Amino acid sequence: MIIVLKRNRLPHQETSITSIAAKAAQTLAFAGALAMISVPTNAQINRIDIIRPDAPSLAAYGDYDIGVRTLTLLDSSRVDVLNTQPGSEATTYDRSLTVEVWYPSKLASGQSRGGEYQAVTRNPKIKATLYGQAVRDAAPNQPHTEEDAYPLVVISHGYPGNRYLLSHLGENLASKGFVVVSIDHTDSTYDDHKAIISTLYNRPLDQRFVIESMAALSNNASNFLAGMVDANNTGIVGYSMGGYGLVNNLGGGYSDDLVSSLWAPPNNLLELHAASNPDYRKNLDPRIKAGIAIAPWGMEQGVWREQDLAGINVPTLYLAGDADTISGYENGVRAIYKAAVNSDRYLLTYKNASHNAGAPYSVPHEIQNSPTGEGADHYTDPVWDNVRMNNVMGHFATAYFTYHLKGDSSMLEFLDIYPDGAEATYSMKNGVPSAAHNYWPGFEEGSAVGLKLEKLERSQR
Repeated sequence: MIIVLKRNRLPHQETSITSIAAKAAQTLAFAGALAMISVPTNAQINRIDIIRPDAPSLAAYGDYDIGVRTLTLLDSSRVDVLNTQPGSEATTYDRSLTVEVWYPSKLASGQSRGGEYQAVTRNPKIKATLYGQAVRDAAPNQPHTEEDAYPLVVISHGYPGNRYLLSHLGENLASKGFVVVSIDHTDSTYDDHKAIISTLYNRPLDQRFVIESMAALSNNASNFLAGMVDANNTGIVGYSMGGYGLVNNLGGGYSDDLVSSLWAPPNNLLELHAASNPDYRKNLDPRIKAGIAIAPWGMEQGVWREQDLAGINVPTLYLAGDADTISGYENGVRAIYKAAVNSDRYLLTYKNASHNAGAPYSVPHEIQNSPTGEGADHYTDPVWDNVRMNNVMGHFATAYFTYHLKGDSSMLEFLDIYPDGAEATYSMKNGVPSAAHNYWPGFEEGSAVGLKLEKLERSQR
């Protein structure tokens, strides 16, 4: 077996520099003890719950046990863009979506945290076994009152991807009192990968349909989610093409150029999501209170004009690597961030990172050990360690959603910080910060190098 170091169940309220240093010292001492244990070199295991000793404080799992279930949702009478012919009436079908739901649970006596997932990989011929802390079909931890229901977080993967790609974040947020649902987007998964016109049309609709479905399940007294979900406080995490859909659902209507492009669905079907459509904004879901857009795809491809992005008024945290060649940085993600002038927003930048910044779990050993290694680059970054990136994202996602979806203003301490971690000053004496100290809260000395977190308020460019 491989023994994994992680600061498990560290309360996310424990944020002082002194307590962080103490926890780090304990973890490093534990690491030293483990170094003397003989571990077979050929043993490999894909863990999604690794918290590195140098992880920022809010990356640690929370106090809730975690349950997980797989559901199938059916959206009737969705337009079938793949079978609609140019110039003909739209064909409709029942669109099926498989989702993974993580939720706060109450484990039975004798139960312990832990479970596994069988995940199709970027090489669809290979399945990976992932291990985490969620317990399959665990009893839900029912809130005491309706006001105590858990905010909803929706996770939307890229093209292609699947519901497990950000499973590390799904588990982590559920342990902190969120219900998290991650979507397998039909026609856009590793083993169900069809023409992009389906994804271009369906991605915003899938995200909204899942919100509506989760709200309905919470209102169903016979469902395991009864009374669990506060869909009125919903956040969406969208990665790459998931970010494309998210930006649209935040109020960034698509450009007419996209609607009429050669690679768009026939019959101007994308007009449904276009800024020029007078009915577009009527279809947006006001329950979406915050978004995290990870490397959202489309700005460099003309999906939005600058004026289209002015329609966003929902608070958003954008996350990107400044070496992203898929979504672009200066003319891609950063351009979206700057143009969304009617929203409060942040931009978290991983310096020198590529398109995979923050989102995918580490490359599965089943791919690494395959004869060709096909698909490995889908999970890796040339510069950054995936677990490190995941931990940083988990830290900021915790702060961002806890503030916007739970109203905990203490989380602003972790968000309104000195912009460039490499230039921030760490100045402590006997555990007390000096007047010059402006280092990122929750980060150990030197560990914010390589990161930037910028902020623009509504009407700022």
